[in-house]
Amino acid sequence: MSYPGYPPAAPGSSPWGGAACPPSNPPPIGLENVAGYAAQFNPSYMAGMASNLAGTFGGTYVPQGAYPSTPGGYPPVPPGGFGQSPSGQQPSYGGYPPPGGNPPSGMPSYPGYPGGPAPGQPTPPPMNYPGQPPATYPGQQPMPNYPPGPAVNPSVPSYGGITVPTVPPVTHGNRGTITEAPGFDPLKDAEVLRKAMKGLGTDEQAIIDCLGSRSNKQRQQIILSFKTAYGKDLIKDLKSELSGNFEKTILAMMKTPVMFDAYEIKEAIKGIGTDENCLIEILASRSNEHIQELNRVYKAEFKKTLEEAIKSDTSGHFQRLLISLSQGNRDESTSVDMALVQKDVQELYAAGENRLGTDESKFNAILCARSRAHLRAVFSEYQRMCNRDIEKSICREMSGDLEKGMLAVVKCLKNTPAFFAERLQKAMKGAGTKDRTLIRIMVSRSEVDLLDIRAEYKRMYGRSLYADITGDTSGDYRKILLKLCGGND
Repeated sequence: MSYPGYPPAAPGSSPWGGAACPPSNPPPIGLENVAGYAAQFNPSYMAGMASNLAGTFGGTYVPQGAYPSTPGGYPPVPPGGFGQSPSGQQPSYGGYPPPGGNPPSGMPSYPGYPGGPAPGQPTPPPMNYPGQPPATYPGQQPMPNYPPGPAVNPSVPSYGGITVPTVPPVTHGNRGTITEAPGFDPLKDAEVLRKAMKGLGTDEQAIIDCLGSRSNKQRQQIILSFKTAYGKDLIKDLKSELSGNFEKTILAMMKTPVMFDAYEIKEAIKGIGTDENCLIEILASRSNEHIQELNRVYKAEFKKTLEEAIKSDTSGHFQRLLISLSQGNRDESTSVDMALVQKDVQELYAAGENRLGTDESKFNAILCARSRAHLRAVFSEYQRMCNRDIEKSICREMSGDLEKGMLAVVKCLKNTPAFFAERLQKAMKGAGTKDRTLIRIMVSRSEVDLLDIRAEYKRMYGRSLYADITGDTSGDYRKILLKLCGGND
């Protein structure tokens, strides 16, 4: 089989370096025999041919002598890159006539697809040359390059290269002990509660069994159905029938999660003294969406913004930390830019361990604005580069409420269930029980991650949360907490 234009004749007037038509009786050749016929080609045409073969077939056999040898490497890239025709030549099609056939002598070639595969041939795999960007298929997007790390301050521990740190996975989904009850009938539940509180005495167990087995959303429907059926306010009836910590727990369960947090914050800053731990716990652990809704509910309920309430009862860098967290504006992206991770690690080190005094504002800016995924990578990288845990650095550099606040943010970002497990253990440790903290965590996390908190509690303290609640509480208060706990580990 012959190929139009092959082999070219001796140099002549044709712009291709030979006659426009092939010589008589051309030898039948294929690409694998190009080397044997190299003598019949002029050098300039061979250079163009080799260039097009390399671009079209991604490294198909190139005759010796087509490129000048380069000591210790590959031939240089032709002008315009591989697959491009040398200057002054028509674009070629890898040894085949251009799509649509050969044009008449002296006419420009028909439109085609320079650098594309030969007609009827599959697209060959691209080849890469050392030191050159990776080759791509036609239409394929090039792979992005990773940015280099920032210049390292001589006083900051060096970084060996781009290495993604090992970051524990974030648990997603519902890990609560309370879920929506199947076959839920709010009118039937309203009737059960009415009977439990009607007449002399109260059937506390019936209230525990009913409300302790319903989700918060279902409890809101029970409140509405109770008023619809009996014309009475269920919350007022519960207040009149119950007492003590049992009453506080039941009433907490009847509020929506955002409303419950709003009242907890209001209680934390009311009167003399402030429950800083409550403010830190709520603002450090809630999602952006939750905190933004909390701002709206607080303003509607107490005629004062949450920020104004925080400013009225706190000061200094601790106040700034709480105001930053109360914006509910943390970056929520899940991608991690390792160049930015290294930059933040160096800035945290420079703001704390590597200077006299501490730049609290830098800690605030990074810990309150960056995404969870990013900060988990920062904490891991800080440990590796500085050979010290970020929590230990905070303890060395800060004190008081600011230290507690910063630590809470770090612990929540690292492992939220472990943070709450520690809070629960401290609430029940020693003489007396911090019942408000115990109630708040058991109620607020019962539909979020209480199963994970139970597991962390057992891992951290060697005993179950269920067992410690049993030993530290009593009566109906104990029963409702154990109902929320959901089981022994």
